[in-house]
Amino acid sequence: MDFFQQQDLARRNTRKLVGLLLLAILSLVAVTTALFIFVTYYLQTGNSQFQMQAAGLSLWQKIGMLIDWQTMSGIALVVMTVVFLGGVYKYLQLKRGGRAVAEALGGRLINTETRDFHERQLLNVVEEMAIASGTQVPPVYVMEESAINAFAAGHTPQDAVIGVTRGCIESLNRDELQGVIAHEFSHIFHGDMRLNMRLVALLNGILLLGLIGHFMMRGAAYRSIGRSSRDNSQAAIVGIGLALMIIGYAGTFFGNIIKAAVSRQREFLADASAVQFTRDNNGIAGALKKIGASSAGSKLEAEHSAEFSHMYFGQGVKTAFSGLMATHPPLGERITRIQPDWDGSYETVTRDETPQEQETASEQSDPPDHLMKAAILAGAFGHIGQPTTGHLNAAQKILAQIPEALRAAAHESYGARAIIFGLLLDNDAGIREQQWDLLQQHYAAAELTQLKATALASAKLDTDLRLPLIELATPALKELSDSQQATFLAAIDALIEADRKTSLSEWIIRRLISHPLSDNQDFSRNLNLRQQRNECATLLSLLALAGNTAQTAREQAFSAAAQALRLGELTLLTGKELSITQLDTAIDKLQKVKPLQKPALLKAMSLCIEQDGVVTSREAELLRTIATCLDCPVPPLSGEYQG
Repeated sequence: MDFFQQQDLARRNTRKLVGLLLLAILSLVAVTTALFIFVTYYLQTGNSQFQMQAAGLSLWQKIGMLIDWQTMSGIALVVMTVVFLGGVYKYLQLKRGGRAVAEALGGRLINTETRDFHERQLLNVVEEMAIASGTQVPPVYVMEESAINAFAAGHTPQDAVIGVTRGCIESLNRDELQGVIAHEFSHIFHGDMRLNMRLVALLNGILLLGLIGHFMMRGAAYRSIGRSSRDNSQAAIVGIGLALMIIGYAGTFFGNIIKAAVSRQREFLADASAVQFTRDNNGIAGALKKIGASSAGSKLEAEHSAEFSHMYFGQGVKTAFSGLMATHPPLGERITRIQPDWDGSYETVTRDETPQEQETASEQSDPPDHLMKAAILAGAFGHIGQPTTGHLNAAQKILAQIPEALRAAAHESYGARAIIFGLLLDNDAGIREQQWDLLQQHYAAAELTQLKATALASAKLDTDLRLPLIELATPALKELSDSQQATFLAAIDALIEADRKTSLSEWIIRRLISHPLSDNQDFSRNLNLRQQRNECATLLSLLALAGNTAQTAREQAFSAAAQALRLGELTLLTGKELSITQLDTAIDKLQKVKPLQKPALLKAMSLCIEQDGVVTSREAELLRTIATCLDCPVPPLSGEYQG
């Protein structure tokens, strides 16, 4: 279940999806043409002139008289235009990412300060999973439905959300809920979300013809009230609407087949990844058994549930020919793959959860020095998109080390801003005072006074806890309006520029904040690494300079990394030749490199860091920041030696 292979598989499935879509469009053209011929032939049955001309001709010859290539081309053009416009319309609707899906399904964003036990437990599980996997914490939505189901939606991890039904969080125990959330995180890691979003947009065009026919039928029925029975225009409209509805049913048939073809194997993969993540097949298997035992099952009642049926944890809608068009494998087959000795019973044991049962953090101690971190660095890259129980244990331990006041502040936008401001406060008292003065250009003095206590507490936080705290604060920062985000980012820039220079730590924080808040809608990952030689040189030069003070050591680290990339001669840049703008541009381009080419870049980065046999906390922080911005979430380094 290699992360990069699965990302590449998702890309190839997109091409498969396009191929299936073209076949579906051709089928719709054929169905539309057949209906046109049938209606036209029926209308000509009473035409004496046509009957005289068609006398003695075969059926196919008669059809040839009714339709020519120009007419067939016109029908094909109309069908393809409708499909295209419908797809573009839905794509624009979904540009906001996972939030658009959650809101369409009636989801409510869970207040991170909620006092509801089940919602609080859900947020805790999601936070642990995110910290363990090295990705940002996604916003969480709850759907007030009794069914047991969940979904992950978004174009990228930056705009991803997780949605869970009320039945899921109230019916499942913590281990089972953890298995479901791990399943959804697998979809985030492996590129399934982007594939699913494209599927929704493309299929919307196919279904649009039927929707138009449905509206025509309803409109004609409404307008027919009070009209003369001799007015045949309504009958014509009804006939056209009925024909379009038939075409729409054909589109639904083809759409469901496409969903089933693309989705089923990805569900098996996500189940297996969840077991690998939690090291507990009882959790996700228990959740599947409870779906089978529940009267509500996993079927959703939301108006748009069918539109997103391939995104759910369980089969969310009923389908005709369920064996052919179901978007998910049968429950029994999924459970058997997880628990081969399953007896076929959907009975589950409900057990009371205690703090001791939920506490699974490892008791092993931290590594005695930075040398051990160097030894496990390559292993951490091996777990990109494949976190283990050790990483989950480490996440629980990390979260326990963050002061409760800061964790609470990270859960609301007001406190989240204060946390980031605190992380950027300078150690020099004079510069710090100047930073507070600069903040007054963006926020009222009274507001800053309220932020100050949280900011000062954040400034004292250990370096190893900064990244997890930023990840915790990300959902709250996403809740800021566009104008509030602009003000916030301007304030961050003011804090950084107070001493007229940008330190590496300041750049890391700025990058980690701006990355999830970016409105960049370019989701392509098709660039070739060999064409990004200058960008690779920029990135490796930064790592070499950050980890070594002696020029010889810098050159050795850079040379080892450059040789691993096999891109020919690369030039080590000096500190004066590197700029923040240049570095940001390099990362933005390398983010769009093909998935299967990113491992080579990550290996070169790790070699550059490991060359001196020591990995400092700052180097680890820098490395994980760059990897995150390349959409390659690296689990906490500490998690490796605990697993």
